Amino acid sequence: MSAKRRFKQVDVFTAQALKGNPLAVILDAEGLDDEQMQAIARWTNLSETTFVLPPQDPTADYHVRIFTPDTELPFAGHPTLGTAHALLESGLTPKTAGQLIQECGVGLVPVNILQEGGLAFCAPPAEIHALEAACIPLLNATLNVTPYETGSEAFVVNMGIRWLVVRMTTAEECLQVNVDSAALAALQKQAGVTGIALYGPHFSGQDFDYEVRALLVEQSQLVEDPVTGSANACLARVLAMQYFPDGGQTPQHYRVRQGTCRQRDGRVFVHYEDGHPWIGGETCTLIDGTLAL
Repeated sequence: MSAKRRFKQVDVFTAQALKGNPLAVILDAEGLDDEQMQAIARWTNLSETTFVLPPQDPTADYHVRIFTPDTELPFAGHPTLGTAHALLESGLTPKTAGQLIQECGVGLVPVNILQEGGLAFCAPPAEIHALEAACIPLLNATLNVTPYETGSEAFVVNMGIRWLVVRMTTAEECLQVNVDSAALAALQKQAGVTGIALYGPHFSGQDFDYEVRALLVEQSQLVEDPVTGSANACLARVLAMQYFPDGGQTPQHYRVRQGTCRQRDGRVFVHYEDGHPWIGGETCTLIDGTLAL
C-alpha cells in the first residue's frame, strides 16, 4: 500500500508565481532509499528535488538531500531557500529565532529569515582559481566571441557544485551571448565544471546591478537555468575576492536579475556580513499536497 508524503512545489527567487525557478520538496522522506529518491527526482523532471530528513547534527533544524534527475548534489542554492520556505510554511519552528540551520552534503548552512521578507543563506566557503590557459580557446568558442580577453575575469569556483564564473563587459553583452553547446560540453569536461555562469553590470539605473545567466549541457542538451542560487553564491565570492583582495570592506549589497532569456524575472539580493556573502530571495508555493508512494 502506498504512503502519502507531504509534498510542495515552490517557485524560488520570486514573489510572483511562474517567474522564478521551480523546486519540488518532499517533506516526509524518511524510509525512502537512494534509488527511490532518484526515481522521484527523475519523475518530477525539475532541475532539483529535495528530500527532508531528521538532522544528524544536534545543532541543525533538518537534513536535506538534493537530487537532479540524474544525480545527487552536495549543495545547491535555490533548493536551500525553497526547502527552508516549505518547512517554515509547514510549521517548523527554528531552534534559533530568526534562523534555520540546514544540514546537507557540504555541512551546515545557515538560512536567515529576513524581516523584510524572504530568506537568505550564507554562501559556503569556496575554492577559487583562474581558468587554466588551456581552456581559454574552448571558452572563446563557447561564447562565440573572438577574441575574448578572459585574464582574471574567468574563475572556476568550487562550492560543492563547480561553476565557471565569467564577467562580460555589460549586461547587454551577457544577454546577447549565443552559446555553442558542443564547445560548452567540451569546456565543462576539460575544466571540470557544472556549467558556466555569465554576468554583466547594468549601467542604466535599473533596480538591479548585474544580469546573470547560468548555462550547462545536460544529457547532451543545452540548458539555461532560470535562477541559480549556487552560481550567484560563487559570483559573490568572486566579487569579494576581486575587489577586496586585501580584506578591505566588502560591498554592503547588490541585486541581480536572472532568467530574462527564459522569460522569467528572478531576483537575487546579496549582502555581506563580516566579508561573507548571504544570498537572498523570495519564494512562493504553487502546489501544496501529498505524494502517494
